[in-house]
This record gives sequence, C-alpha cells and structure tokens, in this order.
Amino acid sequence: QVKLVESGGGLAQAGGSLRLSCAASGRTFSSYVMGWFRQAPGKEREFVSAISRYGSNTVYADSVKGRFTISRLNAKNTVYLQMNSLNPEDTAVYYCAADGGAWRGDAPSAGTNYDYWGQGTQVTVSS
Repeated sequence: QVKLVESGGGLAQAGGSLRLSCAASGRTFSSYVMGWFRQAPGKEREFVSAISRYGSNTVYADSVKGRFTISRLNAKNTVYLQMNSLNPEDTAVYYCAADGGAWRGDAPSAGTNYDYWGQGTQVTVSS
C-alpha cells in the first residue's frame, strides 16, 4: 500500500508559478513511475506529466510542455511539479499517482495504469 499526499496548491496570478509536491509513504518509492494528472470542473481527468523510477525519463502533455517540470527525489520519497507561466486554463485539482509497472510506450499517460492516487490539491489561476 502506498499513501500519496499532495501539497503546494493555491491561488496564483496568470504568469505566475507554483510548485506542487507529492509525498509518498509505504513501499519503496523508487519502485514506482510517478505521474501528475489534473481535473478541471466539468471536465475529465487529464494527464499532465510523468517521470520514470529514477528520473531518467519524463513525459509531458502538450498543453504544459515548456512550462511545467516534473522531478523526483527518491531519498525524500517525493515527486514535484514546478509550474511556471500559469494561465487560467491550468485551474484544476491536481493529483499525483503511482504506477508499479514499467516505463513503457504511452503507459505513463494513461490513468488506468496507476495503482495509487493522492487526494488532490487545488490550483486556481486568476487572469
């Protein structure tokens, strides 16, 4: 069992930055591919970014590429999402998730591949 707790959400102005953190407890953190997803009101959950077990591979949704950066620190059982140049379309509840499978193909972007999810943190960007 893995417990994931997100933090760092809040209110930001357009053009601003926020850094989300996701702290994991339980089994070996480095065993998991970690992902970030988000869900805006009235919309389906969408993939944001993912990082492989030791951070050598990352992938981003086109909508955040060049603005967001995912990273992880296995010694602290934590994955981060640095979000820059925020815009109102980034407003959503952001969730981190852990996938015990291997990094392969398009798998990191599919929410159904993830075994554990956090409770989410709200990010609101004002114009």
